[in-house]
Amino acid sequence: MTPRTAWIAALLLAVFIAVYAVVPTVSEILNRGLAISLDVRLSPPSHNHWLGTDQLGRDSLSMVVFGCLSSLSVALMAVIIGASIGLPLGLLASARTSIMSTVILRLNDFIFAFPALVTAILIHTLFGSGILTAGLAIGLFNIPVFARTIYGAARPIWTKDFIRAARLAGKGNLTIAMSHVLPLVASVALAQISTQIGLGILAEAGLSYVGIGVTPPTPSWGRMLNEAQTLIAIAPRLALIPGVAIALFVFMFTSLGDYLSDLADPKRRDG
Repeated sequence: MTPRTAWIAALLLAVFIAVYAVVPTVSEILNRGLAISLDVRLSPPSHNHWLGTDQLGRDSLSMVVFGCLSSLSVALMAVIIGASIGLPLGLLASARTSIMSTVILRLNDFIFAFPALVTAILIHTLFGSGILTAGLAIGLFNIPVFARTIYGAARPIWTKDFIRAARLAGKGNLTIAMSHVLPLVASVALAQISTQIGLGILAEAGLSYVGIGVTPPTPSWGRMLNEAQTLIAIAPRLALIPGVAIALFVFMFTSLGDYLSDLADPKRRDG
């Protein structure tokens, strides 16, 4: 991943956030576009509706922007859950070869082996649909991702001479992990966070597409795709718009994650 591609991805994300958050007039106009107006349903793009309207007369641009907010909310929540639990578990497992490390790694394998969709359906059955439920379902499977990533990055560090020196100085594993190991794997964690945000957006779209993600009337890219599939012959733009949005944002975050991974790995950076 070249720096130019990563910077383009970061710039696109910054422009989107600035337009929505910094310009209140824009957000107010977009919010009004969510109102149902059957008299303008399936209208083509015009100066009043830059991307046209959907089958309920809602402004497609407003729908895709607020769908982005839903997707980002779920993805960020999932990353927070996964990182806050997975990072400490990965550090703990890397500290020593013990029963605790074995249990952590086997638990990760169990979560990986369990079907993600079945877990999402179970959580949906217990707690219902919504942003919190979708974030919890995706975040649960982020835990072993972060744990395995940090374990793989941190394990070789514990064999270094400065770690042995720290132990001879009387420092415990927790102190060494926080003061010596964590700073060295922080870039790896940051790269994984960026990548998982992109994958979280894709996962949220999938859950909403099958009806167990964000609930109406909150816009969601996945549900926009679901609703557009019956109108693909007469209004293909209704499927194209959220599809391009999903691809663009997944590209942005995975590109940033890939670039950060290159920076964190000297072999990849030099190659």
